[in-house]
Amino acid sequence: MTKDDRHEYIKLFMTSQSVICVKNLDHYFGRGQLRKQVLFDINLEINSGEIIIMTGPSGSGKTTLLTLVGGLRSAQSGSLQILGHELCGANTGQLTQARRTNGYIFQAHNLHGSLTALQNVKMGLEVHKNISPSEMKTRSAQMLGEVGLEDRLNYYPDDLSGGQKQRVAIARALVSHPKIVLADEPTAALDSKSGRDVVNLMQKLAKEQGCTIVLVTHDNRILDIADRIVHMEDGKLVNDRAVVSVT
Repeated sequence: MTKDDRHEYIKLFMTSQSVICVKNLDHYFGRGQLRKQVLFDINLEINSGEIIIMTGPSGSGKTTLLTLVGGLRSAQSGSLQILGHELCGANTGQLTQARRTNGYIFQAHNLHGSLTALQNVKMGLEVHKNISPSEMKTRSAQMLGEVGLEDRLNYYPDDLSGGQKQRVAIARALVSHPKIVLADEPTAALDSKSGRDVVNLMQKLAKEQGCTIVLVTHDNRILDIADRIVHMEDGKLVNDRAVVSVT
């Protein structure tokens, strides 16, 4: 199969299997004379199981698009469908429901300093009312084992390295087996080795769980984990290319 054939196959497969479907999406900040358009006619489809990396300069709209996809704010104009549910114009309840299908990983690990690693990971399950406390504890411990922290269950964040804290954040994001994981600069605060370890771990666990990753980064050292790279400039999606290995 040639590279062009692979690109056409990926496009056809995405159309029938997409979990994120963005069409003609515009977005604005502010009101009245201060209203400013920050996203312009975004069209993007992302397939189940894909790892998508978004690149672009600061202020290009990457994080804004990520927050819309994640249901952290309501889309205003166009169409934004997540797992078949339209989020453009969604109300608070609909956004809350959408967020329950997602896992979030940010540059700052956002761990609670007064909670242990195990307790921090359990927070990723507490929005799911059908899971018993004992099962939460078991699943959280298992997930920490998956990220190599089985001997750090009862450690507090202050007693963990930067890379270990980000591993706890990954465990918290993935413990509920989300359909979509959204990551905003997850390696920015880490050294090169820790950053590589973190993204390799995200890639491994996401593929095992069959979830989709959308990752915003300025770190060119981790682009090789992507299935596709989406590049944004000035609020516009200017390039969407598959990363295809030709043997």
